[in-house]
Amino acid sequence: MLRVGRSALLVLLALPGAACGRARVDELQSRPAPVSAPQAAASVHRLSPRLSRPAPERLVAIGDLHGDLDHARRALRLAGAIDEQDRWIGGHLVVVQTGDEIDRGDDDRAILDLTESLKKQAAAAGGELVALVGNHEVMNASLDFRYVTPGGFAAFDRFPAAEGAMALGPIPAQARGRAAAFEPGGSYARLVAGRPVVVKVGDALFVHGGVLPKHVAYGLDRMNDELDAWLAGRRLEPPSILVAEDGPVWTRAYSSEDAAPDCESLATALAELGATRMIVGHTVQHGGVNSACDGKVWRIDVGLARSFGGPIEALEIRGDTFSVQREGATK
Repeated sequence: MLRVGRSALLVLLALPGAACGRARVDELQSRPAPVSAPQAAASVHRLSPRLSRPAPERLVAIGDLHGDLDHARRALRLAGAIDEQDRWIGGHLVVVQTGDEIDRGDDDRAILDLTESLKKQAAAAGGELVALVGNHEVMNASLDFRYVTPGGFAAFDRFPAAEGAMALGPIPAQARGRAAAFEPGGSYARLVAGRPVVVKVGDALFVHGGVLPKHVAYGLDRMNDELDAWLAGRRLEPPSILVAEDGPVWTRAYSSEDAAPDCESLATALAELGATRMIVGHTVQHGGVNSACDGKVWRIDVGLARSFGGPIEALEIRGDTFSVQREGATK
């Protein structure tokens, strides 16, 4: 049972911060310069099948969606994943969505439900939709509702309380349905528990914020298992390394627009995992999808939700070729 302290209650009904603007840029299509193989780590940390996949012929990565169902659908159509009726048409396509489907917009429950439907449709067609855990999914399971909109609360207002949910504490009436859904052991917390924190597809590693060498040393599968146990209500707290300021769903070590990326840590983490690229969301890139550290990291959060005002963009990966797809661009 999650007990909510006073500090958590104070953030339950806070409204989202102001949306930020977004400059438009021309579509970018590039073949990265050859990257020398990372120096061999003492031993490559192998990931379980849950956290790793072979490379498909075509892979598309989509960044933060933040409760904007219309823009989420448009991004999936841009990727060639769905039609106008939300039916999977991608065949063997693999789509990775890097977390933060929720908060800041009114449609976050609808996006979660659409994702679960598309996972099944994609699997039946021989493809896959992988949705990662972002910091906002973890925040909601912690009953930190600072970025929930009125519509985001209303979508859960008739949600049946889980057994024992009355012990959550003095949750405001507006937030009780959402709290029952997202408290550890609640049905939407268990839904999030089915999602990985990281996934390696071929030699590309996907994560919401970033993977640092210390995360690799801790064990990514171990971290994922501990997060799952907390979300399912079998563990009292989430793993502290995951929710730390530099945890894999929080760090901006590779994506800050105000500081140079930590390319040395990036190269070490990639070598330890036998990967050559890392794809991250979490931090809005006002110049659009871009790469850094000689192509070793791609930053794909373009603020595509209306709350940020960015464009609809996605990153397509075919072998060693990375290209940015933009809605409305001529192909």
